[in-house]
Amino acid sequence: MKNKGIYYGLSAYVLWGLITLYWKLIVGVSPLATMCYRILWSFVFMMLFILITGKYKQFMNELRILWDNKIFAGLIVCASVLISINWFTFIFAVSTGHVMQASLGYYINPLVNVLLATLFLKERLRRFGIIACILASIGVVMLSIQTGSIPYASLIMAFSFSTYGLIKRRIPISSVTGLTVETGIILPFALVYVLVFSSVGFMDYAVQTNILLAGAGIVTAIPLLLFAEAAKSISYITLGFIQYINPTIMLLLAVFLFHETYTLAQFSAFAFIWLGIAVFTYGTLGGAIKERRMDTAKKSNL
Repeated sequence: MKNKGIYYGLSAYVLWGLITLYWKLIVGVSPLATMCYRILWSFVFMMLFILITGKYKQFMNELRILWDNKIFAGLIVCASVLISINWFTFIFAVSTGHVMQASLGYYINPLVNVLLATLFLKERLRRFGIIACILASIGVVMLSIQTGSIPYASLIMAFSFSTYGLIKRRIPISSVTGLTVETGIILPFALVYVLVFSSVGFMDYAVQTNILLAGAGIVTAIPLLLFAEAAKSISYITLGFIQYINPTIMLLLAVFLFHETYTLAQFSAFAFIWLGIAVFTYGTLGGAIKERRMDTAKKSNL
């Protein structure tokens, strides 16, 4: 079961890394319209998935939980707004040739998780976490100085997804129901845009583009479902190692396939971020090993 969980996790993060190529294939569609179609077809796919897999009863039960608890309902609305912001920023960054900024957002995301957990969950920020956050901050500042502007896309992606994850921790529903409800909440706004405000008619694109837009629902849902399965059976530490596959694939694509500028100065800035990640991972892994040894010692004494 553990090995299967690792395969699920690897598959999810590899697909998330390669999804960059998918959005590059969609041409002639604005980032906002692409996001709206992503929401629409993700909702359609998730509803079909629920019906085909027999999860309809569970889906309805979890909807009642949201309906009966106004706090949970408010949180799921906030989550849907945040994931929409994250999706739009990612699509905008990729379509405008800033894949490297998108990869930076996913590199610093785990460190933002630590920061938010310290601020809102009152978790103790250990020495390794402080050092990691400082190193990553130095890297972001260096990139800002080199480019002459703050990497807003990276920061928006990191903070929106981290806050989304923080909110989702408090909502007792499955990932299947969560994604379905989140896309369903934003769906009316997405439909209004593509039907009323978009300069192009609904799905009035070339056949290939329409197929890609419709497939966006599958592309969105499958990695998320794989990740949910992985999270059930493997440790947070293992997921922590695997998650860097996604931004690494994106960075390699940015440099070698899309030929984005990658100077020595940028490499130096990324080096600080990578060093921060290494420190964070080492500290987390060391802490986990220490806890296991203590547990083993307690059991042996008993």
